[in-house]
Amino acid sequence: MEDHSTTLGETRVLVFSPHGPLLAAESDANDFISAAWSHEAEWLVIPTARLGPDFLRLSTRIAGLVIQKFVNYRLNVAIVGDISTEIAGSDALRDFVHESNLGPSVWFVPDLAALERGLAVRA
Repeated sequence: MEDHSTTLGETRVLVFSPHGPLLAAESDANDFISAAWSHEAEWLVIPTARLGPDFLRLSTRIAGLVIQKFVNYRLNVAIVGDISTEIAGSDALRDFVHESNLGPSVWFVPDLAALERGLAVRA
């Protein structure tokens, strides 16, 4: 599967393939941002398989830096996949995911269907 853009409800999203370069450092966000712009996407849909090994380790600050960069460029991001093991091992990550999911621009969802439901409620 390749990266592809689609519309969920009325929202243009860019769904990244689970195969490809990892989002492992703040500088890696540039490639994702460029792709979003070329597809005129409002939301980046990034599978957990594309996250670098330290992304969800909040002490590395990678997630915060990357997400802040997306938000600065007015792009919303959905991290899609099962991160229950990581959440179980980190109260800070659990709280971060919970707070993110309450906001309008960064969501952690189990699958694309959950994102679509969330976007429909938001519309």
